[in-house]
Amino acid sequence: MSQQDLQQKASALLALHQPGNPAILPTVWDAWSAKTVVESGFTALTVGSHPVADSVGKPDGEGMSFEDLITRVAQITGAVDVPISVDIESGYGESASRLIDGLLSAGAVGLNIEDTVHSEGGRIRTDEEHAALVGELRKAADAAGVHVVINARTDLFLRQVGDESDRFDRAVQRLRLAAEAGADSLYPVGRHDDDTYRRLVEELPLPINAIALPGADDPARFGPLGVGRISFGPFLQAALTERITELVLPWK
Repeated sequence: MSQQDLQQKASALLALHQPGNPAILPTVWDAWSAKTVVESGFTALTVGSHPVADSVGKPDGEGMSFEDLITRVAQITGAVDVPISVDIESGYGESASRLIDGLLSAGAVGLNIEDTVHSEGGRIRTDEEHAALVGELRKAADAAGVHVVINARTDLFLRQVGDESDRFDRAVQRLRLAAEAGADSLYPVGRHDDDTYRRLVEELPLPINAIALPGADDPARFGPLGVGRISFGPFLQAALTERITELVLPWK
């Protein structure tokens, strides 16, 4: 993919992030799922770490190598002509420049980066560490000449880190630092109620990523809350797994 194509796709992906009119990025894992979603009318996608690992028989949490992930991403970008964001977990222990170069070489123009360090026993990065990594990724993308869309994720809610009484404030502080470091959107991953989403939108300076359950959540719920981006995490693949089971069981 040419430099101009990458730049155009990155700009198109970023432009979709509109609080109140969120980008819907269905989470895919291979060329088939990507083509199916694009043929349904979606104009951008995200590649989820959990479903892509599942699709090759590996565990989530960097059970795949970065090289294997990039191979999979290249298959997806070769099958569909839309902007693609990729969940790179906590970075696979790679340098920021290696991560950015790998993504761009595979035709991806966005990334998720989380604060759980899988290669170090699942510890949570400090606020400053996470912001520093976001900053390094932004510098590497700038050096490559493409505004890679960075979705900075925190697992404080998902993993219920620390006391619940101040968890919200700690997550906001962490994500604000990520925003200052160069993120484009912020992902306080977890299943939140409406009031929590409203508070996050009010207190954070960038579009918020919400995780949704296709087939269960109301698609109209998130826009009025001010959310700017929606993805499905492992839930689209999980729903298909249930459906496949329903179809094949009568033939057992």
